[in-house]
Amino acid sequence: MSREPGHKHMGDAPTAEQVRAYLRDHPDFLVQNPELVHHLTPPSIDRGRGVVDLQAFMVERLRGELRLLKEQQRELIGTTRANVNSQNRIHAAVLFLLDAQSFEQLIQTITTDLAVLLDLDVACLVVESNGQDIPHVHSSGVRVVDQGVVNQYLGTADVVLNANVQGDPEIYGPGAGLVRSEALIRIQVSSETPDGLLAFGSREPDTFHTGQGTELVGFLARVVERVIRGWLELPA
Repeated sequence: MSREPGHKHMGDAPTAEQVRAYLRDHPDFLVQNPELVHHLTPPSIDRGRGVVDLQAFMVERLRGELRLLKEQQRELIGTTRANVNSQNRIHAAVLFLLDAQSFEQLIQTITTDLAVLLDLDVACLVVESNGQDIPHVHSSGVRVVDQGVVNQYLGTADVVLNANVQGDPEIYGPGAGLVRSEALIRIQVSSETPDGLLAFGSREPDTFHTGQGTELVGFLARVVERVIRGWLELPA
């Protein structure tokens, strides 16, 4: 009798790939057919006289999976601790900002104390000038740049994290030589003021890097906007 093309005769042996596919789809196959273990030669410990220890093979695989899980757990714990530490630092920084007794003290807190509180090397507040004077802010602790500079650094983003960089003197002034990684956050104090920039720099090349969470530094920037707006009595 002729067979249709593609039809497998019952006597044809399955291919190795078909066996693998079946076992993947039926992981409890050996549990349901334990007698087949004696006909298999798994990569396991030979107990002598042709007896193979499938259980030892399974235990070793489980040990490997357990080691991997423990490594992942350690990484997760380390990341969680780092996040909690960062969160605590941000909370402390916010309290310092709110405790400022004058606008001058506020600027000093932003440009000096924040670096210490966040365990960084440089913190700068950058504002764009209108080309004639410094809008609303007259302080030696503020870096003044030309209009459009903020967008040159941030583009359309509100936060940019850069690793393995050389700090730009336009942003960091004399402290630029210390900066090897940075967080640049857009500051929009009021509709009456041009954009600004909150810049954090670290001497470690990987303190800030692409893919890192930006929620905490973004929150800190929003607090900075509000306290400056409050001291200068500016509209939102």
